[in-house]
Amino acid sequence: MIKRTYDFIARHERSLSAASMIGGFAFDNYAFRRIDLPNTQLVFIGYLSLAAVSMLILHVLAERVANGKPWPRWRALLPFATQFALGGLWSAFLIFYSRSAVLTASWPFLIVLLAIFLGNEIFKKYHSRLAFAAMLFFFALYSYCIVTVPLFTHSVGVLNFLLAGGIALVLFFMLMRVVKGLGPQEWRASRVEVAVGTALVYALINIFYFAGVLPPLPIALSAGGVYHFVKKTGDKYQAVAEPQSWKVRFGAPSLMHVRPGEALYVYSAVFAPVKLNTKVQHRWQRYDAAHFSWRTVSTVTYQIVGGRDDGYRGYTLSRRITPGQWRVDVDLPNGHIIGRVRFDVAPANGAVQTEQRMLG
Repeated sequence: MIKRTYDFIARHERSLSAASMIGGFAFDNYAFRRIDLPNTQLVFIGYLSLAAVSMLILHVLAERVANGKPWPRWRALLPFATQFALGGLWSAFLIFYSRSAVLTASWPFLIVLLAIFLGNEIFKKYHSRLAFAAMLFFFALYSYCIVTVPLFTHSVGVLNFLLAGGIALVLFFMLMRVVKGLGPQEWRASRVEVAVGTALVYALINIFYFAGVLPPLPIALSAGGVYHFVKKTGDKYQAVAEPQSWKVRFGAPSLMHVRPGEALYVYSAVFAPVKLNTKVQHRWQRYDAAHFSWRTVSTVTYQIVGGRDDGYRGYTLSRRITPGQWRVDVDLPNGHIIGRVRFDVAPANGAVQTEQRMLG
């Protein structure tokens, strides 16, 4: 029975690896709520530890095989452990990134997930798998440091990003020293690929960050919308909303009917970890069809305080509303986008149907 089980695992290694990665996705979608909770951090650390240990054991076994010893039957279990751990990490990062309203914030991780699937088919030799696994592990470690360092510094920005990169490099270097000590022969066959892969990942993440592709995690947009009126009443926010098409739930912009001189309000709830205080801004922009570009109409900045489950709430308004395509970027003063509220404005011909809503 045990022999047949190992034989089945060996024959279906690639399919089962993909399935284990999907299992990690499903678990994270159920388990994760906030990035700053201790149990979330324990899951992250557990995934990183499992991936590192699996990679080390596989490396030791490969060194034994290179010296003439056979592969043990249970060796087939190791790729599943690695795929489950890495898949769990990617899904966790994707969950937190996708909480931003800007879809472009998530596409780098989608590319990484695609690379994991392709890696099962392309990287067949062990030393290539070591280099590929090490590259993926560094990507995960770097991403984790980017998210976690602000939890301790209680701030976000370039210095935090550079500090996260430095910590990730030091930890990864220490792990590779262990790899070298456990299997020097296999390490020599892979060290160049590991070094090149690490450099590429480091450069890629820096390009994404300084190009504004990556949102400033652990800050994320919890909620956002456009309304005809918003006011704070006690601990709640009251809003006057315009009923929208079902398409808005799937990413279509809201449609607002406005009379000349009437204001529109944009409400946002921005999540930040406990003790993290920073400024955010609403950047009101209208699309200039003549020049095919977005033109900033106004920018309003205010302070947020972290710690609330549903995010720090606030709103801004603009009276310079004209028909056309609009968007309000919720971002940091350095331009890194946290989220986006999109809407179209049309002239109001007659009475506009509205409804009262309670926000947060």
